[in-house]
Amino acid sequence: DLTGTRLAPKEKLDIPVLFMPDTMKMYEAVVIIHVMRENGENWPYEDSTALDKDLESRVTVRENSGIHGICWIYPVHGIPEAPQQKFIPAVVCCQAKQRVERRVEVLLTGVVPGANAMPAARNSATVNTNKPANIQEELQVTDGFSTTVEFLYEIQYQSNEIKSQLGALIGMQLIQREWDTESGTVTLIFSVVFAPNKPIRNEATLIVQCTTGGVWKFPMLFIATKPEVDDVINIEAVGLNKESIVGFKLTSQTR
Repeated sequence: DLTGTRLAPKEKLDIPVLFMPDTMKMYEAVVIIHVMRENGENWPYEDSTALDKDLESRVTVRENSGIHGICWIYPVHGIPEAPQQKFIPAVVCCQAKQRVERRVEVLLTGVVPGANAMPAARNSATVNTNKPANIQEELQVTDGFSTTVEFLYEIQYQSNEIKSQLGALIGMQLIQREWDTESGTVTLIFSVVFAPNKPIRNEATLIVQCTTGGVWKFPMLFIATKPEVDDVINIEAVGLNKESIVGFKLTSQTR
């Protein structure tokens, strides 16, 4: 018999859930909460046959049409995250009003191909400083895996304001993946496009998630230097205390 917890009317109950993964795969569990009256009596319910399907699956009804217990079921998904390390950020640098493309390579360790779990390990990344996407993309990796493994990725910015500024200036696409059967590591190679319109310097995080479970995070740094001078306007003086005028056109980049 399970030992119950007594709750006063409108009292709150905190239920701690401890998660200690040993492999980089998703774990699933359910938290079941069953409540009954302390005196063992039922809650009166006149027409038990009229219970809707959703409520019927969560209550225990006795023959006398009383509700003996109510049950809540909360599914829990445990997604391991690789230990954070002090990586040197992948730096993408470009002069403002120009466009640059860089290759960024990340190494995922502990990827679980299907049910064959491998021990969780530290992640690492190397950067080889070369289309647009800060939107999540997915890739099916089938070479060497017993089952199909998909990867989701996105660039996470420090705030929504920075995201609104950089979202349209940065693109990312997964162009190549390799799986080392001996070490059990997966290498993902991204193509990062950066087309800044003004000088900036912002940090970001590349987040990679495997659908079999596991999250890896890699720091990035985007730097835009000062742009070239657009044009030089020369105004010739016609004399002292006299105005000289030069006309030129400006074209708006937006509506």
